[in-house]
Amino acid sequence: MPFGAQIEDGATRFRLWAPAAGQVDVELDGKRMPLARGDGGWHESRIAGAGAGARYHFVIDGDLRVPDPASRFNPDDIHGASEVIDPLAFDWRDDVWRGRRWEEAVIYELHTGCFSRSGDYDGIRRRLDTLAELGVTALELMPLADFPGRRNWGYDGVLPFAPDAAYGRPEDLKMLVQEAHARGLMMLLDVVYNHFGPEGNYLHAYAPDFFNPRHATPWGAAINFDAPGSEVVRDFFIHNALYWIEEFHFDGLRLDAIHAIRDDSQPDIVEALCAAVHAGPGRERLVHLVLENDKNQSRYLPRDGEGRPRLATAQWNDDIHHAAHVLATGERDGYYADYAEAPLAQLGRCLTEGFAFQGDPSPFRDGEIRGEPSAHLPPAAFVDFLQTHDQIGNRAFGERLCHLAEPAALEAVTAVLLLAPQPPMLFMGEEFAAVQPFLFFCDFGPELADAVTQGRRREFARFERFADPAAQARIPDPNAAATFEACILDWDAAGRGQHARVLALHKRLLALRHDAIVPRLHGMQGDAGSFALLSPGILSAIWRLGDGSRLALLANLGDAPAQAAPPLGKPLFLSEHLAEAGLAAGALPPWSVAWTIEQGTAAP
Repeated sequence: MPFGAQIEDGATRFRLWAPAAGQVDVELDGKRMPLARGDGGWHESRIAGAGAGARYHFVIDGDLRVPDPASRFNPDDIHGASEVIDPLAFDWRDDVWRGRRWEEAVIYELHTGCFSRSGDYDGIRRRLDTLAELGVTALELMPLADFPGRRNWGYDGVLPFAPDAAYGRPEDLKMLVQEAHARGLMMLLDVVYNHFGPEGNYLHAYAPDFFNPRHATPWGAAINFDAPGSEVVRDFFIHNALYWIEEFHFDGLRLDAIHAIRDDSQPDIVEALCAAVHAGPGRERLVHLVLENDKNQSRYLPRDGEGRPRLATAQWNDDIHHAAHVLATGERDGYYADYAEAPLAQLGRCLTEGFAFQGDPSPFRDGEIRGEPSAHLPPAAFVDFLQTHDQIGNRAFGERLCHLAEPAALEAVTAVLLLAPQPPMLFMGEEFAAVQPFLFFCDFGPELADAVTQGRRREFARFERFADPAAQARIPDPNAAATFEACILDWDAAGRGQHARVLALHKRLLALRHDAIVPRLHGMQGDAGSFALLSPGILSAIWRLGDGSRLALLANLGDAPAQAAPPLGKPLFLSEHLAEAGLAAGALPPWSVAWTIEQGTAAP
């Protein structure tokens, strides 16, 4: 890695890009040693005796002590010393692992700190068998890059190469990945390349070229991907992606909010990063890159002649969440206004064509055109979900869907999600209808903490129920430890009452997916599905699968019983209150779902 501290032949090479600094020293155990200034703003020296475990700072112009921006580990948080890590010291034992095909993906998003009572990598490791038995095939960890304090969602990271010490040491994370692979589980990591967090980012002081003032983001100065100096910045983030995949054996990355990355160059940083991954670790094993992109840009999802991704593997599909949420809860305020008029049609379009908005005007955005055509892409290009950290945590009180929807509605949309051809994603605890909320939490220093708390409350002031300052004051304080603690999953509940019933439904659906659907998905092309609205509340959809089979959905996603012609094929799944005889007669009770499959004889 060209950045940071690298062990080389009994010495450690320390390297920092600091074009605005006249002199850079490395401080080891209280002793300062100068780095030689080279071309292009680089400062570098090889120092003997500074091996693995050594703690160091960089000192800028004799005054400012900063951590290494490419630190592999900062045991005392973002303002403390960085630690030299030997990337070859861990004894990897997953040599036979080459990943899994994306069609097999059932993704489970989790926050390391809230997933278990211990709040660390070991807490996840102890539940790997539970997740494998559920039917999950991929774990997606929310961002780990070192953030300020002990508690954070992870999107305020400032040291992108340093897994946060609150969760354990780097070797603990490697052990988690290794143990997951031993159980056939892929490991994905959420990474943030659109901004740095608001506390602990020292780059402005010695490398102002890291930012481009010509662009702006919701979080402040844009990272410089397209102005002078951007070559180094682009390398920094491309190497970060390669680092997580190569040194930690992650099977893929989820790139946060690429719509907030400002880059006018060609190829842009997303395209360049995808190319580097495909040309590097992607040549030796299956590596998957997943995007979050509010712009619904299908241009990042093209396939080659054999159906393999040229750039990104897939993208989160917020549209399907929003349409399903409106149907299940009746909520229509905020961005749900875009889905208020025709949520069932938009759900059908998402299931069979990808995006709901494919170049259509968005009322919520004052008529702005949103999205690009997507029906030509295979279903595997879209990650579908009913809940995520965003959609729960960006609510004032962090309510889950089980808090907002009736059980019958929740079961129906779950049955639609988990048997559709697209890779489904669950958010931790969703599989047993966990009662714990997922609130916004952080642990900033005193100067920033109050501003964040007040800003959070002002954010909701535009909603009628929070117009009163007293109502705003009831919104949990993001910086309070109790806010974080309220989000920690209670795993004991999974075996009790309604929670056990919901868990059993998820296991049944995922077993059906594994046995009857996944084996038929490989080779599935775009333009493979179509849908129709048979009557108010009744959705019919059909897909041609990769082996030529026909998968059909008939769903009544409303409160009234209805009549509809039954779909062709053998019943695969029927809602508990939908008898096979009733389906044959065309009688659909409220919130009922039927999946059928008709064997094909040849691939399409």
